[in-house]
Amino acid sequence: MLKFYYSLAPNPMKVALFLEEAGLSYEPIPVDTRKGEQHAPAYTAINPNAKVPAIVDGATTVFDSSAILLYLAEKTGQFLPAPEARGEMLSWLMFTASGIGPFTGQCVHFKHYAPEPVPYALNRYDYEAWRHWKLVEQHLAEREWMLGEHYTLLDMAVWGWARAVPFALGPDAWQQLPNVKRLLDAINARPAAQRVEALKERHAFKAEMDDEARRAMFPQNERLKTASS
Repeated sequence: MLKFYYSLAPNPMKVALFLEEAGLSYEPIPVDTRKGEQHAPAYTAINPNAKVPAIVDGATTVFDSSAILLYLAEKTGQFLPAPEARGEMLSWLMFTASGIGPFTGQCVHFKHYAPEPVPYALNRYDYEAWRHWKLVEQHLAEREWMLGEHYTLLDMAVWGWARAVPFALGPDAWQQLPNVKRLLDAINARPAAQRVEALKERHAFKAEMDDEARRAMFPQNERLKTASS
């Protein structure tokens, strides 16, 4: 059975959604990143980058959420667009992977988790997160799904991060992103997404952002302590 290494963060959740939508049997294996389990040798043997998600499918190991989505879509033949739309899909999938995810994630980090305010970083990542999401908003204004009439893996990729928009951009963000919110709501209403939500009940992930969690998730900060000692 396919093994799915996950946390409740945006990137693992988009893969969970594909697994549920495709009706694939899988074993969910929690990786509690606030406890540092992503750095354990047994896990870095699967993903040397010490991030989630990752899958082990028989003799095949895949890490990085976009790579996993493409692998599963090609394996199952599900949630891929028609051949003539593959270029558009890949463009927006890479846009999500290289823009939406990193800038939204850094926006969250500097707003909520940085040890001290960094105005330059706050301004840069807030600006870039908004810029990227407004491009998705504009794109969705003319179509039901990211590629038009058909629901694909690309929508799942966007959904993973759209769930984090209020935390990243503020509770009023949806007023400026109504089409992104429409996409989010449409996917949330799907039975597969509701089954993904049920994963929260499968494992009690560490919720506290204490010193242990900061060391595990932000190891770069240890260099600052060493330099100041």
